[in-house]
Amino acid sequence: MAKTLILTEKPSVARDIARVMGCRQSGPGCLLGGNYIVTWALGHLVTLADPETYDGKYQQWRLEDLPMLPKKMQLVVIKQTGKQFSAVSALLRRADVGEIVIATDAGREGELVARWILQKAGCQKPLRRLWISSQTDKAIREGFAALRPGKEYENLYRSAQARAEADWLVGLNITRALTCKHNAQLSAGRVQTPTLALIVRREEEILSFRPKEFYTVSAALEGFSALYIDGKNQSRCADRAQAEQIVREATGAAVVTELKREYRNTPPPPAYDLTELQREANRRFGFSAKQTLALTQSLYEIHKLVTYPRTDSRYIPEDVAATIPERLRAVSVGTYAETARSLLKGKISTRFLVNGAKVTDHHALLPTEESPNFAKLSREEGQIYDLIVRRFLAVLSPPHEYEDIRLLLRIGKHRFAARGKTVKVPGWKSVANLQETEDEENTGESELPGQRLPALRQGDSLPVRRCEVRTGKTKPPARYTEATLLTAMENPPDLPKNPAPSAYLNPPALGTPATRADIIEKLFDTFYIERRGRELWPTSKGKQVITIVPPDLRSAALTAQWEQRLAGIAKGQDRADQFLEEMRRYASSLVAAVIGSDAVFTHDNLSGERCPACGKQLLDVNGKKGRMLVCPDRDCGYRKSLSVLTNARCPECHKKLELRGEGEKRSFYCMCGFRERLSDFEKRRETAGANKRDTEHFLQQQKPEQRSTLGDLLKGMGEEK
Repeated sequence: MAKTLILTEKPSVARDIARVMGCRQSGPGCLLGGNYIVTWALGHLVTLADPETYDGKYQQWRLEDLPMLPKKMQLVVIKQTGKQFSAVSALLRRADVGEIVIATDAGREGELVARWILQKAGCQKPLRRLWISSQTDKAIREGFAALRPGKEYENLYRSAQARAEADWLVGLNITRALTCKHNAQLSAGRVQTPTLALIVRREEEILSFRPKEFYTVSAALEGFSALYIDGKNQSRCADRAQAEQIVREATGAAVVTELKREYRNTPPPPAYDLTELQREANRRFGFSAKQTLALTQSLYEIHKLVTYPRTDSRYIPEDVAATIPERLRAVSVGTYAETARSLLKGKISTRFLVNGAKVTDHHALLPTEESPNFAKLSREEGQIYDLIVRRFLAVLSPPHEYEDIRLLLRIGKHRFAARGKTVKVPGWKSVANLQETEDEENTGESELPGQRLPALRQGDSLPVRRCEVRTGKTKPPARYTEATLLTAMENPPDLPKNPAPSAYLNPPALGTPATRADIIEKLFDTFYIERRGRELWPTSKGKQVITIVPPDLRSAALTAQWEQRLAGIAKGQDRADQFLEEMRRYASSLVAAVIGSDAVFTHDNLSGERCPACGKQLLDVNGKKGRMLVCPDRDCGYRKSLSVLTNARCPECHKKLELRGEGEKRSFYCMCGFRERLSDFEKRRETAGANKRDTEHFLQQQKPEQRSTLGDLLKGMGEEK
């Protein structure tokens, strides 16, 4: 009897599917059952070949050998995972295997993982596709009952392959051209560079900004305050003398000349997609985009508590709506119980959640039908799960209803205004800890804030306690955080404001929800940006790179249009071969622009130390975990840590401490001036007691080369608050 081979992306997913499908016998790189064999990749097993595969001359980086434009891209097996590829390839060739089920992640990159393995192994057997949005046993069983023909996903594969080949053509050519031209470790890419340009451009706006003073006139009344407004309803005065004159003339009682009460309601925010979740986690907890993705992926794969994370949809289709009661019952625990049970008792409203027209490959991020075991979640996993559950409860809750009160008063001959709000029905805002986006953004009415107003009627006269001039200054644009950068990547600011309806297949963006986190991490890894608090600052290297790359590579509009082309390929509305031919021409133009440029790159962060491996002068850089010395030679790669930002806290100001020095001189430093030897710190921690869980969590996050040197140092001392 012919067997079905199920190809998954990761061993953990393979084990779950094998359990559901009755595959309990271990085999070489697989799990065996009566009718099914389950095997797995380890992420990518196959990748695009390096340049030297096409021609030996590419082993050396030389300008005269560019551009590199292979006529046909080749695939190679990744050496580190070659053993598993051999096992999968042997299974694909088994005579008793009659068909393949692709069960990799249900998205563009997951499709690429599977198709490249099949292509490299030369497999031509019939294909079917498992497309599920959660890893629960129920979802797996339902998914296998509704397998789709593999042909339906051919265009998705073509889009994924076109993306990979375009990044190879553009990224490798421009990176080699810049590195060879300027003799420095430089890199660029079709998404990476315009994203960096956003940060550099914002820094230029901040540096060129010149603050201007403005003045407002505030009147303190009984229990509330009012602001002067002119005939155009503006509260700011450009001239202090004018503001002081208004104060002198605002004498006598304040008379209510107009009182408007308007009923309003605010609908709940949509459910999360990945980008919105990453934004919220960064705003609330300071999590990086990559950290949020990893935590959500763990909740999806390991704990089975949330649906597929790499989604760009914030709605669900009608068929998923039928599962809402079961999901509510699953989260009827702990602090969610009261809200969830209340929703279950009444008629559940899905009007803010169900919209099949706005669902793409995957629906919005939701909790699954599995009840959580919080004891098995890390603190960070619990925080992300909490966000997803509360947003799910909120979107099913009724609107927030309130009465908006607008008040106009006359003091002397001048008009003043005040604003109040009375909550009628809390609605979705009763879901604790749910933060409104508008609360964090400047709504344009920050100078006329909402406040509690006394019961008033038109014509009432009120005593004026005090009238005074207040001075303010215009503020420069804020530096990007990861939250606001994700917003800018999702809606690039330099795109046309009102494109023609047919100009884009989807809203244009830089990258996709699945790739944006890696793009931001790449900017850190190349030392183009650094984090100060939660703000992202461009380094000198990052600023210079933007000046020396060809101008159109900085364009968010151009890159966003490419993403539209890829989306069109996935929908069968564009051709991959035409897109890639354009990418070849574009890569050639980039190389020519770099070669012909007279731009200069200068290292302005040279240290006083020489590389012990090659003798070049080391660069002093700020990495994600602290300061380090880095060799500028691409082939050398030497790095030396100078300081590491730890989870240990300063006993005086409670900020995280830096660990500096070597041997017995190793000491902790804080920006507040606190300093303590490591040996003294360890004695103090032994007396106070150790938080082993947080220490272990810190060590798990370190790179392998850091663990060996930090493991003994940080035992028993990491305490994160």
